Amino acid sequence: MRKLLIVLIGFLVVSIFTSVTAATPKKWTFLIYLNGNNSLDKFSTDNIKSMEKVGSNDEVNVIVQWASLAKRKTVRLFIKKSTNPNKIMSPVIENLGLVDMGKYTTLEDFIKWGVEHYPAEHYFIDVWNHGSGWHVAARNASPGFHPMDISWDDLSGNSITTEQLGQSMAYAARLIGHKVDLYGSDACLMGMAEVANEMSDFVSYYVGSQELEPGAGWPYAELLAGWEAIPNARADQVATVLVDEYIKSYEGGSNGTDDATLSAYDLDKLAAFNRAFAELGATIQQLNGTDRARIREAAKHVQSFGSPDYADMLDFVDKLKVLHLPIPADSFANVEATANQLIIANADTPKYKHATGLSIWLPVDDYNGFISRSARYRNLQFNVNTHWIDVLNALLSQEAR
Repeated sequence: MRKLLIVLIGFLVVSIFTSVTAATPKKWTFLIYLNGNNSLDKFSTDNIKSMEKVGSNDEVNVIVQWASLAKRKTVRLFIKKSTNPNKIMSPVIENLGLVDMGKYTTLEDFIKWGVEHYPAEHYFIDVWNHGSGWHVAARNASPGFHPMDISWDDLSGNSITTEQLGQSMAYAARLIGHKVDLYGSDACLMGMAEVANEMSDFVSYYVGSQELEPGAGWPYAELLAGWEAIPNARADQVATVLVDEYIKSYEGGSNGTDDATLSAYDLDKLAAFNRAFAELGATIQQLNGTDRARIREAAKHVQSFGSPDYADMLDFVDKLKVLHLPIPADSFANVEATANQLIIANADTPKYKHATGLSIWLPVDDYNGFISRSARYRNLQFNVNTHWIDVLNALLSQEAR
């Protein structure tokens, strides 16, 4: 009996020790929501293999929820280093079967599971998929599928809206007890003020692309290697490594040669930018119809991206400055100064010489699109904070046309 008691006590001690060890937080957990239930599925395997070139380490858990259109299933992986070029070697922690990756609640389930099973001091959440900024886009979608914003699931016909993405980041922040340290969209057209504002109360740093992303997406091996090289890495450092390595990968690097943009934002600086931009917008509204018509015409020549109504914000400001309108110089200077504090890293390939890091909605050539999207836009946090819809109304009004 005594021997049995000793054995049981020993087993209990070992179990407790093992449980505590398993729950010991690392510095970081990197949660990658990899939705391959669409035309990008062929790139999902490549990206996981890229992650495996480095894998998780003593400071960083690399955790993936991977849905594959071809495999018709979703699995959760703990990414381990592997030199096998032909097969994914990381262990499957859970097999979920077929789940809807176009539902924001599925993203939240993954975040909750990741936080519970891989606790850390800091969290980086990455949504991998097609993206279309803040509004609907038929580009690259399956016939009859009208996706919204990000994480298009061709099997369910669902996608995650910008507003829902903000809700999911709020949920994540509540789970971990502080703001999400870093969020990134490995997706097209998400480097927008409209997207950033939805999550700014719940995320410290954000990474997104103003332009369409090439199919290969982020260079995960280079990101993880650069991250690993920084002891006790901060979120802004990880974001900057990602921006730099992403552009290098498309300038003859691991992803060949292609056009690309990527930016990182300090969302604690977003409120100051919103105030400055709102003040500039209020001044624009007070201009006469002739001056507003000049602005509308100049806006047609602003650097735009894969969706032509997505325009570079600072290039828009530059176009306004040369018009010599009755707008105080301080208004322009305040927008520029606060934007430069907000955008902590920005890089692009040579095609985008007027891309400065942050896009806004500027539908000056699409009045019907403006009308059809206005109701939703009014409730976006960027508009709540800046009243940008009223500026667009002034620019597109009959008086200014």
